[in-house]
Amino acid sequence: MASLSLARRPRTHANLPRPFAMPWGKGQITEEVRVDHDHWSPVVQLLEYEDGSRGIRFCTYSGPRFQRNPSLWNEGDVAAFREELKRAPKLRAMLKGLVSR
Repeated sequence: MASLSLARRPRTHANLPRPFAMPWGKGQITEEVRVDHDHWSPVVQLLEYEDGSRGIRFCTYSGPRFQRNPSLWNEGDVAAFREELKRAPKLRAMLKGLVSR
């Protein structure tokens, strides 16, 4: 099995909030954490819909372009996301519910 590159570039944070639109609703991306690699960036986004509901999107970017493929993480990414989430308190709180009760 080929190993994933652990090389990371300095993070480039997009302007927030920024709009998004889905067939079932639209709103703003209000928090985002990412780990940049040479050819892709796994990203976690907090989506706040116009009706007040919130969602989490796990996605991947290649440069500035959104990719419609799986978000792949390696073990180093988990530690990097843990650090990045310190700057995204609402997103961190929602994700905490996945592993604790």
